[in-house]
Amino acid sequence: MDFELTEEQKEIKRAVREFTEKEFKPEIAREYDLKEEFPWEIYRKCAKLGFIAPHFEEEYGGQGLSFFDYLLIIEELCRADSTLGTAMITGPFGGELIHMFGSEEQKKKYLPPITRGEWVSSAAFTEPNHGSDITFLETTAKPEGDHYIINGTKTLITNAPIASFIVVLCQVKPEAGVKGQSLFVVDRDVEGLDITKIEHKMGIKASPIGEISFNSVRVPKNALVGCEFMGFYHSMEFFDVTRVGVAAQALGMAQGAYEKALKYAKERMQFGRRLSDFQVIQHKLVDMATALESARLLVYKAAWYIDKGRIIPELSCMAKNLATSTAVKVVNDALQIFGGYGYISDYDIERYYRDVRITEIYEGTTEIQKNIAARFLLGK
Repeated sequence: MDFELTEEQKEIKRAVREFTEKEFKPEIAREYDLKEEFPWEIYRKCAKLGFIAPHFEEEYGGQGLSFFDYLLIIEELCRADSTLGTAMITGPFGGELIHMFGSEEQKKKYLPPITRGEWVSSAAFTEPNHGSDITFLETTAKPEGDHYIINGTKTLITNAPIASFIVVLCQVKPEAGVKGQSLFVVDRDVEGLDITKIEHKMGIKASPIGEISFNSVRVPKNALVGCEFMGFYHSMEFFDVTRVGVAAQALGMAQGAYEKALKYAKERMQFGRRLSDFQVIQHKLVDMATALESARLLVYKAAWYIDKGRIIPELSCMAKNLATSTAVKVVNDALQIFGGYGYISDYDIERYYRDVRITEIYEGTTEIQKNIAARFLLGK
């Protein structure tokens, strides 16, 4: 067991940090947060350096890196800035499903434009009446000759307003429940697809979300992603992997907030002394650092197993739960160290506070993660 990163991994982190120090300027991040716009120019620069979906194979434009290496990139991007970092890592979201389950034809069509930074993608699961519960869906795909006809609505979908394609989970056989669901890839310009941007989110405002309406959208049979009627199970395996990515995202945000609070505590004078001279602040900083190190070990362990070909659902859930709850607590404590200044937008800790909260909600709420882990632990 070796807890030391390899020289190659250290170089990856250095390269990402060099990029973010040049491109992730606080004033730029605040501007995108205020305008609620996706940072296309920075995204393309990030892709040019190979940081977008670097774990995709080289034939699809990736770097062929391990999943663990990819987590190091996620963590470093979000450490540098919670808003811009999140925008960088969510671009390939729907493409991950193509990468995991798509046909060779689908991979060649959809993955290279993602790694080049030309496209972003969406994955559509959540419905107005079905959030965490996707065991039955109102969005349907009806076979008709050589096509499927999709009808229904998906909401709160990451990247929907700007995605070039969407991978959508549909109910094909209503009477079969989860055994009657399939995944389909839908191009943005298809007839009957209507996308509405949802505005005024609390955080991660540079990563747009939207509502998607499918009005008799016709897709060919080869739009099926993975095996027919395996959509639910493909989606669960997908989440078992991507949840570890969310954990790394949360860790990065929290690490960035911790570093800002540490620097501020060393500089801020109160009662004739630096904040860092007060024992109560020292203890708070130690608790923050300890919590981060503990969560990081579990996240790295989950990623290590994924690279070994062992996806352990309960471990992914525990890693996401611990990392996201730790991150929310650490960012909250960081803001507390800043005091009143932490509550205003001139100090970026306020933005980190708004951004980190989503990590306990999307890709499975904290409560759902515990339910899943409990089923595996209890053998149910």
